[in-house]
Order: sequence, then structure tokens, then C-alpha cells
Amino acid sequence: MENTSTFRILFYIKKTKLLKNGQAPIFMRITTNGERAEISTERSIMKKLWDQKKEIAKGNTPEANKLNEDLAKMRDRIRKIKREMEEEDQVPTAYIISYKYRNKGNSKKTIVNLFTEHNNQCREKVPREMAASTVTRYETALKHLREFMQTKYRVPDYPIQAINHKFIKDFEHYLLTVRGCNRNSTGKYLRNFKTIIRIALSNDWIRKDPFERIKIRMEEVERDFLTEDELNVLIRKEFSTERLTKVKDVYLFCCFTGCAYIDAKGLTQDDIVPGTMNKKCLRVKRKKTNKTSLIPLSEIPESIIEKYRDDPHCQIKRKLLPINSNQKQNEYLNEIASICGIEKKLTTHTARHTFATIGLTSGVPIEIVSSWLGHSNISMTRHYAKIVESLSSKEMDKIARRFRSDDDSDEDSIILIPTGS
Repeated sequence: MENTSTFRILFYIKKTKLLKNGQAPIFMRITTNGERAEISTERSIMKKLWDQKKEIAKGNTPEANKLNEDLAKMRDRIRKIKREMEEEDQVPTAYIISYKYRNKGNSKKTIVNLFTEHNNQCREKVPREMAASTVTRYETALKHLREFMQTKYRVPDYPIQAINHKFIKDFEHYLLTVRGCNRNSTGKYLRNFKTIIRIALSNDWIRKDPFERIKIRMEEVERDFLTEDELNVLIRKEFSTERLTKVKDVYLFCCFTGCAYIDAKGLTQDDIVPGTMNKKCLRVKRKKTNKTSLIPLSEIPESIIEKYRDDPHCQIKRKLLPINSNQKQNEYLNEIASICGIEKKLTTHTARHTFATIGLTSGVPIEIVSSWLGHSNISMTRHYAKIVESLSSKEMDKIARRFRSDDDSDEDSIILIPTGS
């Protein structure tokens, strides 16, 4: 047996798996840094004729000499593959060496090639069938995977058949430590990677699923949202600057429609459509899920739409609302929270969380809230339902009634957004 500090080649017979002719199959085991890979030599021998200590056939018969010559050539070929990889400054892992040996160095099906092909096809589906943000996440996952392979193995690509449990766990460790990704981001990148593996499995490019014994863990995320009291504080607060007033109005609009930032930014007057019972509805096509929702408009979002109907910014851009970049919106929202004494980190997405929780606590059935949010699966909505003890009502109007002034129950006393700057 060849034995160095990091590399071993071992020939052995499988005594318990005899062939029909009574002979034992001969296998070759490659070990690098504790990682093993086994290869069938497609040779066999009677057990009594095998010398395990010398790893050769006993005797000096023509058959024994031919077998020993074949095994020596196999050993030399393995050494050559390892040497060539080292000359190219690649890490010669047992699985890569075994893969190159079995495929004579031909590695057409590689993880980068498959990942790139998949991402290109996804990019072609934007925006009709897939959100651009989803494609970006796949592309980022591939970027991290490439960097991992270069760091860990000093190779630009990796054969798909050589991907194993250890490779995936090492990639996970890399994401958590070197890249500093949190547990949920790491889980999402692993799911992207798993998608590519499933493509390989479905096409019979690999026989075994390397994710089979891997559980992708996701941590429960605390979703910030405004309480009824905090929302009322924000509704009543007037700002002296137009900048903060517009940001506040857009945020409140999203609190009462459930629009995500990217969806609200793309709204136009054409997205206001007739609904039932003479109520207007907002038609929103979610970029993330590609689902279209019809959301009944209560008085607050209606007043905001009307307020900015003639806004120069909206007219030039042909948009429903004057919305800044997401970065600026979030920056100004933190300023607003500080002024209002709201001790939460406000972002454009907390408005969507607020809409979901207010809807559910107002008694709107979870199926309807899920439809308004444009969720592809109701399980996504159940995250919000955890804070709700009971669901009873169906009407969107109940949400609006929670924000009527305390001293006047007349319909004209709905709190509207100030029109001044």
C-alpha cells in the first residue's frame, strides 16, 4: 500500500461479495486527507490466490502476472492524475481523482456548467414567469459556490458526479464562516444548489442524491410590524418636510394594501380597477410569485392615491405614488420612527407585515389575507397567524374602522392623510 501523510492507494478484494464463478471482485480505494473513494477494477480473483499484504496476485502464472500488471497500470494512472492536478495547483481530492479516472479526464457535466445553464434559462423567464430577484439569488449562490471551490479545492469547477455529502457540508460551513451569511441566507443558497442537483438526478447524470442526509435548517424570524397604537401615532403625525411626508404616505399605503416595495413602485393609475359593492380595488401583480391580487381599497390608501394624482413626479414617471429608492425609503423610515417614538426598525417590508397582522387580528380569514398578499402558498401566511388567537370576520372594512377617531363614530370621521406638506 502506498502511504504518505495525505494520499493512499489500496487494492483489496471483497470477500463477502463473491461472483457466480466463486471469485472475489478487486477494488481500488483512494484516500486523501481522510476522504475515501472506491473504484471497481473490473477484475476478480480466487480468495486463496490474493496476497492482501502485497496487494497483488500470488504466484508467477501468466494470469497472475497479467493481473498484477493491470493493477500496476491503474496505480500509475491514479498517481498521474494526482500529479497533474497538483501541477495545475488544484486540490486532488479522492472523489475528483476517482471521477477523472473513471471518465478519463472528461468532465462535461460540471456544477458550474449546469448552474450557469439553469440561471440563463431563468433569466429568460423574467419578468413573465420568474422574478428578477429570484434569478439574482441563484446567481449569487453560484458566485459563492465558485469562490468556495477556488478557496477549498483551488479549482474553477467541479464534476457533478463528484458532489457528495462532505462537499455540501463544507460549502455550508464556508457560507456561515468565510462569507458570514446568517443561517437563513445559507439555507436559501443551499436550496438553490439543491435545485441543480435535482436537475442532475432527473436527467440521470448522477445516481445518488448527495442532499439525501442533509437537513437544511431555517431559523424562525421575528417579523417587525406596527401595533394598532403605533400605526395610529404614525397616521396622526404631521411632518414639516415634504420628504418625510411622502415617505410616510407611501408607507401607510403599503400598511393598508400589503404591497411590497417593488410592487408598489410599479403601480400606475391603470391598476385601480372596479370592485364589488362600488368599491375600488388595487390590482397588484407580485413580482416575487407572479400572482395577481385584487385588494379592496379602504379610505386611507384611497386618500393617498388621490393626494398624489397630480404630483409632478408621479405624472412624469406615470406612477401611482412618489417612491424613492428602497435604500432611501428605509433611511427616512428610521428617521420617522425616531420622531414618532416608535422603537422598531422600520423598513418598507414592515408595512407588509403590518398589513398581514392587522388583517388577521381584525378577523379576516387567513385564506383572504394570503390572497391579498399574493402568497404562492398559505403556509407563508401562517407565519403571521401565529400572533393571532382567533379569526372571525371577513370584511376588509373592519380594518379601516379600527382607525376611526375615538370621539366620533360617524363615517365622515375617518382619519385621512393630511394633504399639506
